[in-house]
Amino acid sequence: MGDEGVKNEAMEIMGLVQLLPRLVVFDLDYTLWPFYCECRSKREMPKLYPHAKGILYALKDKGVNVAIASRSPTPDTANTFLEKLGIKSMFVAQEIFSSRTHKTDHFQRINRRTRIPYNEMLFFDDEDLNIDAVSKMGVTSILVGNGVNLGALRQGLSNFSQNHSSSERNKQGRGRISKKSSSSETEEE
Repeated sequence: MGDEGVKNEAMEIMGLVQLLPRLVVFDLDYTLWPFYCECRSKREMPKLYPHAKGILYALKDKGVNVAIASRSPTPDTANTFLEKLGIKSMFVAQEIFSSRTHKTDHFQRINRRTRIPYNEMLFFDDEDLNIDAVSKMGVTSILVGNGVNLGALRQGLSNFSQNHSSSERNKQGRGRISKKSSSSETEEE
């Protein structure tokens, strides 16, 4: 399936969910492309995973912002590859730097730059530790095995919808409980 076919299927998947994230964040190495930047030369022509470009285009067409969070020690190579692939301008934020934290610094910068709350973000990465750390920030995070693909997108959007609706129910529930307890306190007095 080519980029256009993937894009069309991704658009269909997005049409099935009630709520889309405001921002989808991608790792680079082994998430958008099948290699580590630091092991490659800037002179090479990189390739994305087969579904990556179609998914990126579908998100953009649906009005969903996209960003990058990569702990690459070679940001110059990563940026060169993004340029060569013709996708660098698609991203509203590109946080590509080496870090000892598991992407929390990256997400804090993305949040400051975009002003999008963590609970309105969806994140794809190939490393468990990054997924765990970013999930604790309130970001719906999906572990990918062989790069981002339509299955990962479907799972991510489904998890995002579930997380968002359960957090909304919790907010409403807390509101009802506090009102109920304050009214019962009034009755007892």
